[in-house]
Parts: sequence; structure tokens; C-alpha cells
Amino acid sequence: MGDLERELRELSAWLDTPEPPDVTGGVRVRLDRPRWRWRPLAAAASVALLVALVPPTRAAVADAVAGLLRFAGVGIATSPAPTLPGGTPSPLPAQRTADLAEAQRAVRFPIRLPASLGTPEQVLVADPDAAGVCRVATLLYDGGTLRVDAFDGRLNLAFHKEVTPPGAEWTQVDGDFAVWVDGPHVLSYVDRTGEVREETARLAASTLIWQDADVSYRLEGSLSKADAIEIARSLR
Repeated sequence: MGDLERELRELSAWLDTPEPPDVTGGVRVRLDRPRWRWRPLAAAASVALLVALVPPTRAAVADAVAGLLRFAGVGIATSPAPTLPGGTPSPLPAQRTADLAEAQRAVRFPIRLPASLGTPEQVLVADPDAAGVCRVATLLYDGGTLRVDAFDGRLNLAFHKEVTPPGAEWTQVDGDFAVWVDGPHVLSYVDRTGEVREETARLAASTLIWQDADVSYRLEGSLSKADAIEIARSLR
């Protein structure tokens, strides 16, 4: 049994699936029931919608209760009217600048550069553990408006997105699944305890999310999906 099948079986335990309704009398009986009895049906609809988006060959979790799609260390929630962050967002925990060699020593995963972009203008590392090993490495280009975030994909969620419908769509990078978020959306950092750090919330640009060899990536900027995929494919 694959990870996805196991996760969907676990989700099914949350759902109270009713018997097929009688065409004539069953509908009226259901309408007379308390409103809370429709919640399992709403959850089932959420599962059906989210599972339809989950690719068959990449582990992802569709959470009917939270309305959340989790992929490559990023949680994506759809909201018709997300609350836009105000003010200047806080940096990631203990964020600091570093040169490439120092940044590579600070993380446990290889830092790969997009060949199509070249050497980054600035490199950041953030959120160290007790041993000083950082969780995130960020490459900045074009004055910081184009960025590549890299983090260990084996860890829990590291970023949380709120997108407006239709929100995210599946695409591919080098034949493997990826997620494309077209247009501005709310982005927050998720700390090591799993809490969303609201003070880090900011309005993010279009973003491509993918995973390679247990490293997760976010490429964010004013890019088309095709351009973002080409940059992702150029990682060396």
C-alpha cells in the first residue's frame, strides 16, 4: 500500500457515509434533520475535491477537516477572501546572510544553483536548531524580487499558503510532480513546532513548488509557469 492510499484510508475513518437516499421520501427526511448532519457530507465533498488534485505517484495529503493540501513541505489552503497581511513582515527565525560556502555548511542538504540565473545576489539561512543547523536556505535575485527557498523535504511543513480559487494546479518538473500557484497569495512560515508564524505573513508572487532528492524548493517571482519550470530544471 502506497503512502497516498494509506493516508486516504485514514481519512475515510473520519467520514460518516450515509446510505443512498430514497428518491421520493429520503430527500425530505434529510432536509428535516439538524444542520450538523450535513457536515460529514461537506467533508466528503472536500475530500473528493482535494483527492482529485492529488497526483497518483507523489506523496501528498488532502486534509478534509482543515481543507488543506500538503505537498513537499508546503501547506496550501484555499480561501475565497484570504486576510491580506499588513505592515512589514518579520524575517524567518534567526535569519542571517551568508556566503555560499558558509550557507552550505549551515544546512544538511546540498544547495543547488539555477544555472539559468547564475550566482545569487544574496544568500540567507534561517531557523537553526539547537546544534546550529539551519532549516532553510534562500537564494535572492533581482533585488530580492526573485527567490529560491530550499529546505529539507523530509521535515514537517515549512510554509503555509492561502490562495484564492482556483488556487494551485499540478504541473511537472523533469517528469516529477510540482505545484504552480499563479498570482499573488498570502505566505507564512511554519515553525519547527508546526505553528504558523503570522508575523512572517506576506503577499507572495507566483510560485512553483517541487521536490528533488528529499529537498523541497519554492521558486517565487513575477514569472510565467513555463519560465519557472525552465529555471527549476536548470538547478545544478
